[in-house]
Amino acid sequence: MPIPTAVAPPAPGPGPAAFDAASIDVGHGHRLYYEQAGSPQGMPIVLLHGGPGSGSNPRQRAFLDPARFRIVQYDQRGCGRSEPNGETAHNHTGALIGDIERLRVHLGIERWLVCGGSWGSSLALAYAGAHRACVSGLILRGMFLTGGADVDWFFGGAGALAPEAHAQFLALVPRRWRRRLLTFLQRSLNGSDAEKAARIAAAWQRYENAISGSDVVMGNEARPLAPGSAALCAKYRIQAHYLARDCFLGQRALLRTASELRGLPVALAHGTLDRVCRPLNAWLVHRACAGSRLAWAQGAGHDPFHPSMQLLLRDAANVFAEHGDFSRWPAERGGDAPA
Repeated sequence: MPIPTAVAPPAPGPGPAAFDAASIDVGHGHRLYYEQAGSPQGMPIVLLHGGPGSGSNPRQRAFLDPARFRIVQYDQRGCGRSEPNGETAHNHTGALIGDIERLRVHLGIERWLVCGGSWGSSLALAYAGAHRACVSGLILRGMFLTGGADVDWFFGGAGALAPEAHAQFLALVPRRWRRRLLTFLQRSLNGSDAEKAARIAAAWQRYENAISGSDVVMGNEARPLAPGSAALCAKYRIQAHYLARDCFLGQRALLRTASELRGLPVALAHGTLDRVCRPLNAWLVHRACAGSRLAWAQGAGHDPFHPSMQLLLRDAANVFAEHGDFSRWPAERGGDAPA
């Protein structure tokens, strides 16, 4: 289906400034950093960042009207400015779902619109399945289904689209570990050899950049993390921890959750050229979730800041603010599959 014919917005700026920044203790030694921006009296919306292992930054809220929305962002366990950085103990999807709910209660919000991109879309679905009464609607971008098919595609099939970067990445993996790649990555990034961990994290970032076609992986960081930095190693340590375990979800469970959300307003936006998370993922969730709305960002990959994706996200949020659902989104609808 084509995107609306309106002129696409210019490249987003830094996003509205935060009016509140603090941290919250969620137990087991974890403290989550969060920010609020926009209008304190606006419609509450929480933005869930991707990865797993990435973090939040002001640019991610650039598609939202600060006069309409009370925008909440936070860094998931072990991520960004949350502490301890890179920590995998007591770090799993069930804990992350609980953290979202703790943050909602802490901020005195009754119900909120939940928006997630990439891994954040998976977490948004899982949270809505566990706390539906607290969710007014979902905006899901670049759907990730967390199962073996997604992982096999990213580390295998997608390599044909960036063969040089893929070969450089695999060159660091001994042949005996190729069939247990995630186990090798997890052990290496948690091991005592800091130089080895830094080389693997840098190669993973280069490969991911090549697949996504962006200098900023999945649009999550305000700037690329420096190769060899502790922050980069921490990011991929968290990601390997989750991917090795199907993100504690798996495709079957996530689609079952989607099927149980009938009646909840759900908008899915996916790039037609997304090479990180396959367009098939959005189609499967759309088919499973009766009443959901799906729109394709023509010419967009996995980058949330592509003009056609920004237009879809902006319009989805504004339509929901005006009508409380997505029945008028997108403005024009065509076919049900990407070109």
